Amino acid sequence: MEILGAGALVVGGASGLGQATARALLARGAHVLIADLDADRGAALAAELGERAGFAATDVTRADEVEAAVAAAAALTPGGLRIAVHCAGIGYAERLARPRGAHRLESFEKVVAVNLIGTFNALRLASHAMLANEPDAAGERGVCIITASIAAYDGQVGQIAYAASKGGVVAMTLPAARDLAESGIRVNAIAPGLFDTPLLAALPAEAREQLAASIPFPPRLGRPAEFADLACHIVANEMLNGEVIRLDGALRMAPR
Repeated sequence: MEILGAGALVVGGASGLGQATARALLARGAHVLIADLDADRGAALAAELGERAGFAATDVTRADEVEAAVAAAAALTPGGLRIAVHCAGIGYAERLARPRGAHRLESFEKVVAVNLIGTFNALRLASHAMLANEPDAAGERGVCIITASIAAYDGQVGQIAYAASKGGVVAMTLPAARDLAESGIRVNAIAPGLFDTPLLAALPAEAREQLAASIPFPPRLGRPAEFADLACHIVANEMLNGEVIRLDGALRMAPR
């Protein structure tokens, strides 16, 4: 899929991995609609990026708000929405059972609602919009990229909700790709490891250094731009379909 001139949607695009992806797509010539819950940060980023960027305040658990963001992205160019990248997600640390009580059901439901159902919500609506596109010379109508995590495979103590939600993202990647194959729409997932995002920025410096040292090579936290570069490569490489790609420096997380 050609990025230059394409209409793109980046859900969760106001910060972290999503912001880096929005910047990378824009730098390669795309028209980018940033969808995010943080209206102030998202609008400021769109203003900074210029006339080929827009913003839509979006709660991924609300079908009407995601549908509006998809429609706005599709209207950016005559060719419609061609690229959709979903980066929105949350996580809480909570154990399954402790002497003081069981894992709260409401926190598990919240993580699954945002990370899994929110991903599905954006994927279903973005791919539906892509059906209206004219296929390019290779027969493609669009590319969808969703964000899993290595926690789907190596979930740590306290990550049961997060790991379950990301495991669901992993599991739906291949059937989604198969569902959309005859329409010329590809679906892939990226499973990042430890990345230097606002979530990890809140940790003390010593904790961040310990996390970085646990990565075999390179022994540092991943850079959001590296996630963005992979997303752009997936868009450009039409043979990548139905894949979940670990981006983790060969890290396999210990139990804690």
